[in-house]
Amino acid sequence: MKITWYGHSAFRLDFADKGVLIDPFFTGNPAFVGDRDAAVRGVTHVLITHGHGDHVGDTLAIAEETGATVVSNYELLMWLASQGLRNFSPMNTGGTVDLGGFTVSLVRAEHSAGMVEAGVTFPLGNANGVVVKAPGEPTVHHMGDTDIFGDMALIAEIHAPKIGLVPIGDRFTMGAKTAAMAVRRFFDFDTVVPCHYGSFPIIDATAAAFIRDMAGAKTKVLVPEKGRAFTV
Repeated sequence: MKITWYGHSAFRLDFADKGVLIDPFFTGNPAFVGDRDAAVRGVTHVLITHGHGDHVGDTLAIAEETGATVVSNYELLMWLASQGLRNFSPMNTGGTVDLGGFTVSLVRAEHSAGMVEAGVTFPLGNANGVVVKAPGEPTVHHMGDTDIFGDMALIAEIHAPKIGLVPIGDRFTMGAKTAAMAVRRFFDFDTVVPCHYGSFPIIDATAAAFIRDMAGAKTKVLVPEKGRAFTV
């Protein structure tokens, strides 16, 4: 499997004949410095952890351009359908869907979800993490936006993820210290990739504190170059 980080919480997973984007926030993402056309080329699926603009991102445009299947919670997908989304697979927390060659599970996250229109916020289902499993590939857990919570231990027991995409930026998610505690206490990751930092000035600018707080852990911390794929 090849994984590419595009800044903030946007990732792409490439394996077999699949191209899977997670939280494809390109337009308006201050941390995105890559080629958007290259980032979406060959995409087969888009996974959205929750209904906030910096995670829904360019989903509608990408789905229209590529025909990709969009996967997320029911409420968010019904709202996107009202905006013109046509190809989607709805689910909810605890569920797993087989997408042909891989599965996606929605797991719990401690966060909010909703959009603001005309000054009014309307909810869009639960915030989630996503777990991606494919034959012969390491299981990937994108935590979405979340705080630490005790049932992370159940996610680890049920899904046994080996690659963690972990928010560390503070203010809207776990900060570095708490994120490192979550990884150390609850998971048996081979590799963690910090995310949800270095984009907006009101969240942490670098992963330095997380790297420091993970010192001595058996889990490898990987801070990839944005837009450059790495193999796991």
